[in-house]
Amino acid sequence: MAMRDDHNLAGELASEAGELLLRLRAERGFADPKALKDAGDRGAHDYLMEALRRLRPDDAVLSEEATREERLDPRRLSAERVWIVDPLDGTREFAEEGRSDWAVHVALWERGALTAGAVALPAQGRTLTTAEPPTLPDRRGRFRIAVSRTRPPEFVAKLAHELGAELVPIGSAGAKIAAVLTGEVEAYVHAGGQYEWDSAAPVAVALAAGAHASRIDGSPLVYNQADPFLPDILVSLSDVAPTLLAGIRDLHR
Repeated sequence: MAMRDDHNLAGELASEAGELLLRLRAERGFADPKALKDAGDRGAHDYLMEALRRLRPDDAVLSEEATREERLDPRRLSAERVWIVDPLDGTREFAEEGRSDWAVHVALWERGALTAGAVALPAQGRTLTTAEPPTLPDRRGRFRIAVSRTRPPEFVAKLAHELGAELVPIGSAGAKIAAVLTGEVEAYVHAGGQYEWDSAAPVAVALAAGAHASRIDGSPLVYNQADPFLPDILVSLSDVAPTLLAGIRDLHR
């Protein structure tokens, strides 16, 4: 399949899984958050796995909702093409009525790099893709940093104080990075640890759009590793990245 098809496929799968999740929300309601979370995780995972088996049968898949044995399958590490998916990023927000900061992630890693990706934000009615990367906004005035609603890194509060930045709590990692790309914030900084599926798709879109994406020490983000844990991440508009990286270095001296 042509590369263009991979871009479009990522967008279609993320959007369709998002529509499934919206239907689940409408049908089940919010009276039992755990049951809604479980149904969302499983329903979106099953949909994406079936679609990828049918449409890309020769590709490997790394999904948050896969079993431990599936995640550790050594064939993934020797595969040339691996889809990295998070069927429901932000399960907490998904199960809270009125919240829209949750997402579906679909990314393609190919021969050492992210080559396609999409982040669906179903409750916001939009999907960001590498097929048509968003146009990055201009920075205006004091910049804002997206942080976790529930576990913002302590050093990010210190960083914001030093730089005169505002902290903006947002739910899922995908929603945070999307907020950078749509102009709601200028940066996302996280050092509490996450996994490859939390960031692969939004990072693919961010890079395609011309944004900065790296570890907080400036080193590259590396995907399709035996251990999918990623300790930290920085995604920002390109013009604020040098200031953020310098501020982080100063705090860690």
